[in-house]
Amino acid sequence: MGAWAQAATCDGTSQNLSIFDAASPDAHSIVSLAVLTLFIVGLIFLIVEGILFYSVWRFRQKSDDPADEPPQVYGSHPVEIAWTAAPTMIVFFLVLVTTRTLWEVLPTPPQPRVGDNAVFVRVIGHQWWWEYVYETYNGRELNGIITAGELHMPVSDDSTPRPVHLTLQSADVCHSFWVPRLGGKMDVIPGRTNHLVLQTNETGLHLGQCAEYCGTQHAGMLIRVIAESPDDFQSWLDNQAKPAVEDPAVVDGKRAFLAQTCVSCHRIRGTPAAGTYAPDLTHLMSRHTLASGLITNTPAHLADWVHDPQTIKPGCLMPAFGLSTADDELIVSYLRTLQ
Repeated sequence: MGAWAQAATCDGTSQNLSIFDAASPDAHSIVSLAVLTLFIVGLIFLIVEGILFYSVWRFRQKSDDPADEPPQVYGSHPVEIAWTAAPTMIVFFLVLVTTRTLWEVLPTPPQPRVGDNAVFVRVIGHQWWWEYVYETYNGRELNGIITAGELHMPVSDDSTPRPVHLTLQSADVCHSFWVPRLGGKMDVIPGRTNHLVLQTNETGLHLGQCAEYCGTQHAGMLIRVIAESPDDFQSWLDNQAKPAVEDPAVVDGKRAFLAQTCVSCHRIRGTPAAGTYAPDLTHLMSRHTLASGLITNTPAHLADWVHDPQTIKPGCLMPAFGLSTADDELIVSYLRTLQ
C-alpha cells in the first residue's frame, strides 16, 4: 500500500489511501515530518550529486594531458571535520524532530472521565478480522457493545476534540493496525498491549489494512473506520446496546441457528449463543460489509457466506458446514433480522 495508493471498496467506489492526504492531527504531524525529512535528504542528494558531476567534468582527463598518474591529495583536516560535523548535526536535528513527532502521535492514554468527549475502544486482531469492544464514551461505560469489521467514531470540531483511544491486542499472531489518513501504523502483538489515537474532523469512510503479514488471508484483513456526527454516533451506540431483535416470524430460523455449532464461536446477546472466537452477530445487519470488508452485506452475499465461506475468503477459519438448503435459508432469514 503505497503513499499515493487508491483502494476500491467492495461496493466499487474508490477511496484515497494517500498518507499525504491527512485527515487527522496525528497524520498531519507524520506528513510534516516526512516532508521535512524528504526535503533535507533531497537537498543532500542534490549537493552530493552536484559535486560528483562537477568533479567528473572538472577533472576529466583531456587528450593532451600526460598519461601518468595525476597528483594525489592525502587528507585535509578542515574537510574531514566538515564532513563529520555536518552529518552529525543533520542526524541530531532529525532525531529531535522525530522524537517530537513520536510524543505527539504516541501520547500516554489518559483515564476515562466524564466530559472528556473521548471514546475508548479495545481492538483485538484475529485471523483475519478485527474485533471492537467499546468500553467508554464521554466517561460513560458502554457495557456489552462489541462489533466486528467496522469501527465507528464521532468526528471532532474546532471547539470540541473527540479522540478515539484504541487499546490494541492480538488473539493469535502479529498484526498491524493502519488507517493511512488517520495516523501511523501500530503493531498488534500477542501478549503485549499497544495504544493508538484516532481523531478526525472529516465524516465518511476511512479505509485501512492490516500492515503485518499474518497468514493466508492477510490481504483480506481490511479496516473500515466510519466517522460520523456525534448525534449519528450516539444513535449507533444506542442501537448497538440493545439485545438482539426477537422476531416471531423467524423463530424457526433462530432454532436452526442455535442447533448448529455456530453458537460455539459466535455471540448473539440475549440468546444461548455466547461464543467469543468469531464475530459478535447481535447487530450483524447494521454493518455495511461481511468477511472483514471483502463483500457488501446483502442478503445474497450473506447466503453465500453461510453456505460456504471458503468460496469468498479461502483459508478463513469458518468452514462450510454442509447444511441443507432448507437450514441455510432458515438461518439466513434469522440473521437478516439482526439489525
